[in-house]
Amino acid sequence: MEYVTGKRQVIMNFSEKFCKSEAEVLSSACFKEVWGKYIDHLYKTENQAFLPVLNIFTKSDVKKKTILLLKLLLEFDVEEVQSFDPFYNQSLSRKDIWYDLVQNFYDYWRKLERYAVVFTRATMDGIETASFIEAQTEFNDVVLKTYRTICEKFYGHRFPIYRQLPAGTNAAILISKNHWMSKDSEYAFLRDCEAIEEIIIRPPFISYSDKNKRTGTYPEAKENPIHWIKDNFKAQEYYCYAAKVGSALAYVYFHRDYLAHGITLCNLFEFVPVSEVQGKKPELIYVFGADYEDESYFYYDKENDIYVGVAPHNSSIDYFGYMKKMLLTLYNTKMIEEGGLPLHGACVHITMKNGKTKNIVIIGDSGAGKSESLEALSEMAGDDISSQLTIFDDMGTFKFDENGNIKAYGTEIGAFVRLDDMTGGYAYREMDRAIFMNPDKTNSRLVIPVATYPQIMEGYSVDMVLYANNYDPECEDAVEFYKSAEEAKKIFIRGARRAKGTTQEVGMTETFFANPFGPVQREDKTRVIIDKVFDKLFEDGTPVGVLHTRLAVPGMEHEGPALAAKRLFEIIGD
Repeated sequence: MEYVTGKRQVIMNFSEKFCKSEAEVLSSACFKEVWGKYIDHLYKTENQAFLPVLNIFTKSDVKKKTILLLKLLLEFDVEEVQSFDPFYNQSLSRKDIWYDLVQNFYDYWRKLERYAVVFTRATMDGIETASFIEAQTEFNDVVLKTYRTICEKFYGHRFPIYRQLPAGTNAAILISKNHWMSKDSEYAFLRDCEAIEEIIIRPPFISYSDKNKRTGTYPEAKENPIHWIKDNFKAQEYYCYAAKVGSALAYVYFHRDYLAHGITLCNLFEFVPVSEVQGKKPELIYVFGADYEDESYFYYDKENDIYVGVAPHNSSIDYFGYMKKMLLTLYNTKMIEEGGLPLHGACVHITMKNGKTKNIVIIGDSGAGKSESLEALSEMAGDDISSQLTIFDDMGTFKFDENGNIKAYGTEIGAFVRLDDMTGGYAYREMDRAIFMNPDKTNSRLVIPVATYPQIMEGYSVDMVLYANNYDPECEDAVEFYKSAEEAKKIFIRGARRAKGTTQEVGMTETFFANPFGPVQREDKTRVIIDKVFDKLFEDGTPVGVLHTRLAVPGMEHEGPALAAKRLFEIIGD
């Protein structure tokens, strides 16, 4: 197919058809469909500003006639086109309305999520894979040129100002196949899915979804949910993103309707080109947007040693949090089975001006103030800190090394940041590489890379472990330490926090070990590991305590993390 359109997106197959000229843009089937939807939208909303130049034509041929009019304007002036047809003469008598109409369509087009796909087996009518990157620039230029040529005809002369906006694609993927399973495998139905080899993104990348918060956790299925979906699975509608989730190789198969979420993965989990994992069995599999009627589940396929997750295709899971948190549930469950302790928190490696280093771990559920406090620490410390490296921003793991020492490892290379609680200029500082989600809504988010994969997997000794308390309005000290492992474990296991609107929860909540993604599903095994870890921390004299972020205290959303960061810096600077 040349293209696929959806509610908010258009996916163009550049291997099938690639427009190299203005005329080819206007003659493409993709343009005809998008223009047609735009005209339908104008009639549906009864847009009185533009209907005067459209109502001159009959509704049955208005789309065809207006496209032909635009094509003629590529070669002729407005006055010449008026002489070709009495209907054109009447319609074009209002050049001002036509100018606004084309401008409005240009905005309509740019508000769509626009993707290009290129197959490594490109046809002669498409583009060669070697020119994958150049093609995105060329397409952007030809769309801009088409828009400007037509608009300048209505404007009457050349524009005095030109803005080089991203008018072509927002993102593009180079795809091929990865036949890692045998034809008689129960996973063979995934063989024909297209696997991603390369990704191109044109920042700022902005996407919208039906939901802007996550609900609930993921229960474990009693049988492999793959059996529920494979009979109705249409492989040609899915793409596969290969990722390193912590130390595990994951294959994420996502429906094309959720392409924005799939591409966003590249800012959060280490991307692995299909050429590097060709034929390699994954440790985690996630099918996102499958054709079945039920909730999301995970399952451990013991026979094949694969942790499997599935999510249905409906608006209830149309939020990036559902993509991210299932992968973390799969990985954390695997870590627990292997004796590791998954942490819902943040870890930062700080290098002081005097050369000393500190590795600080802050644990807490969503909205507890972990990221906000570390961001405040970075801003407040200024030149007193030589560098501050985020090892993990949401999920990490404590593991025992061969000598029995605790080491901290990251799971993600990026951060899934809630913009509402960050400083005003944060989004602008990160605009060149961030992916924005629902930026004009409550709980707006951005996903941004914060570390490299080798950095998060190095393994760091632990110098301090803190629980993020976002709800106590009054406290004697922003940082307080516990005297015993038993005292500390009660607080960390309780997992209390005041909900901040990042999920469906409201008021005070409690979650086992502040981590509903793995520990909740494996509570008995996690308790055993918690005992071992906290006993070792206190045996080694590692400070374990609480950080009062007060993020959920009204009026303290910014001051609370700032005061916590200031006190934390005083302690680590001694």
